[in-house]
Amino acid sequence: MTAQDKHSRGARRLGDAATPPGEAGALAPQDPMSNHLAGSVSRYLLQHADNPVDWYPWGEEALARARAEDKPIFLSIGYAACHWCHVMAHESFEDTETAAIMNARYVCIKVDREERPDLDSVYMSAVATLTGQGGWPLSVFLTPDLRPFYGGTYFPPEARHGLPGFPQLLRALADAWRDRRSDITRVGTQVAAQLVSQSAATAPEGTFDIRTLTGAAHSLVDQYDWENGGWGTAPKFPQPMAIEFLLRRHLSGDATALPPAVHALRAMARGGMWDVIGGGFARYSTDSAWHVPHFEKMLYDNAQLARLYLHAWQVTGEASFRSAAEQILAFVARELTTPDGAFLSSLDADSEGAEGRYYVWSLDEIRTVLGKDAILFAEAYGVTEGGTWEGTNVLQRSVDDATLAARQGMTTADVGATLEKCRVRLLEIRGRRMRPAADDTVLTAWNGLMLASFAEAARVLGDRTCLDVATRNADFMLTALRPDGHLRRTWRDGMAGQPAYLDDYASLVLGLLDLYQTDFNNRWFVEAKALAEEMVARFTDPAGGFFDTPDGAEQLLLRPKDLQDNAVPSGNALAVEALLTLAALTGRTEWRKLAERALQLVTDAAVRYPTGFGRWLCAGDLALAKETQVAVVGDPADGRTMRLLGEVRTAWRPNLVIAVSTAPPAPGAPGLLTDRPMLDGQPTAYVCEGSTCQHPVTRPEDLRRQLQ
Repeated sequence: MTAQDKHSRGARRLGDAATPPGEAGALAPQDPMSNHLAGSVSRYLLQHADNPVDWYPWGEEALARARAEDKPIFLSIGYAACHWCHVMAHESFEDTETAAIMNARYVCIKVDREERPDLDSVYMSAVATLTGQGGWPLSVFLTPDLRPFYGGTYFPPEARHGLPGFPQLLRALADAWRDRRSDITRVGTQVAAQLVSQSAATAPEGTFDIRTLTGAAHSLVDQYDWENGGWGTAPKFPQPMAIEFLLRRHLSGDATALPPAVHALRAMARGGMWDVIGGGFARYSTDSAWHVPHFEKMLYDNAQLARLYLHAWQVTGEASFRSAAEQILAFVARELTTPDGAFLSSLDADSEGAEGRYYVWSLDEIRTVLGKDAILFAEAYGVTEGGTWEGTNVLQRSVDDATLAARQGMTTADVGATLEKCRVRLLEIRGRRMRPAADDTVLTAWNGLMLASFAEAARVLGDRTCLDVATRNADFMLTALRPDGHLRRTWRDGMAGQPAYLDDYASLVLGLLDLYQTDFNNRWFVEAKALAEEMVARFTDPAGGFFDTPDGAEQLLLRPKDLQDNAVPSGNALAVEALLTLAALTGRTEWRKLAERALQLVTDAAVRYPTGFGRWLCAGDLALAKETQVAVVGDPADGRTMRLLGEVRTAWRPNLVIAVSTAPPAPGAPGLLTDRPMLDGQPTAYVCEGSTCQHPVTRPEDLRRQLQ
């Protein structure tokens, strides 16, 4: 099992389809056709609106045409920031001769994976399951009844590296459709049957208990790459969910869990994935040692990593971890946040026609900009005349402050101050370059992840700016993304898009609950609870867990139910975490039972493939912990109430929930506050652990002892 998505350059055939037959006669180029993408909300689809390919968005018009004309479907799935999607588009989809073949012999459908994760899940499963490989661009050939019979990822315009040229492949498969229809039908039927069989296999695997957690933690420690940091080989992904789980196990007393977590966090922050100048992390490392990144920046990565580094700082006190968290949040606020408070999806890898151009530097540029400080900066970040990547330099930390201070005869403080001055200056100069394009699509699920990070940072750091960002985002999500009272997945340029999926609901619920536990505005809790009720009603699978699509959604080959965490957490894992948190705040045991039943679906897989089930493991830790519930009755603006809250916030307590209200609580407030009077007219804290409650207290020192 792969733990992360991969932007693969390779491709494979599906099933036992034979090697494509030789090319039939070439088709004459046709005049470019106006395609059907111009009215799309998706920026990715709009990028292809002027292609000579007669693209359709996924929908009945395209599917009906395929049936009526008895043509196979070419389905292309990608997203706006995907580098290899751009490459294939330029090489093939902008080429009039290739487009002529596509238009004459196929119905061509373009899908944004961020807008339609259900389609991406179904057809990625087809490719990955039968070939052992998947990624974007995803290129799948379907029968008119939507059965996949051939697929891959990137196809070059001419045959190379064992891959057929894309025009050659198009002709060969079209000829096979005409002359060997029975072979294609057989393969498509086999693939569809296997997908349905895999979907039906999500039965409970056993009891999810403490042995599951300890077994998964030991697997992560045993598989850890102590030479380079992290897990696996190139391309190497950051694995924030697995590291978060190890931090949790450390707090539970596992002495082996913290060292690999800290080692991985340091390795990533020193490597080329980290944007030294502007903050934030790139998508992944193209090598095993974190040297050269794939330069696109994704909202969901930075949402998870900001929170992870914040937690690591709370656990270890290591200042560099706090700095990384703050710089990630500053980057998102500066470059991925709209005036309305929405978070954009990503920044492209490319600018000025080249991958990474915005982020790399030559030694001459460094010298010109920094003058006498260039020597120190170049030594700190490994800048050389010949460059560290394709003749230029990817900035990454090569010498620490203490070593630099000793070599240069400076104090460590002076080294840090000088490097920070250099960073600010280079950020100013870099701002004059052509910026990578931003995908200005607003995705509910990813915004929910980022909302939670800003909300938690606001309460942990006491940062009013973070709270303002979180509050504006929550308000935007609850209005623009619910234009008719129903949650949507996407928003762009004033238009809301597709209905929401499971991960949209669960992420937004969690983000709102984090915001409620920061400013205790009852609106956030009421909205979170209502969304959770709708989620349970529309997504629950009677067999356990949750479907990815709501009831009444479009009928595909199957109703997807993806359990594995990938680059983003599984919607199921998020739903489990959301229901456990709400159950602790409300006392609704039926929600806890739903969550516990869902955990049984991944008992074995989480131990065997812990990097693929990191968020599940975090949710399982929450389910099995002796959860701490804190109710504080008092005015949140009262200094005495704030001092009680300060005791709760002195450490990272991942299995603690808190509710605060004046007396009596507002309508719809968490049930945790019910029948909790103030003592002697003073703000009062009530602490329960598991099923045991302690005496209410009014003094911070008494609350401190109870929490310890």
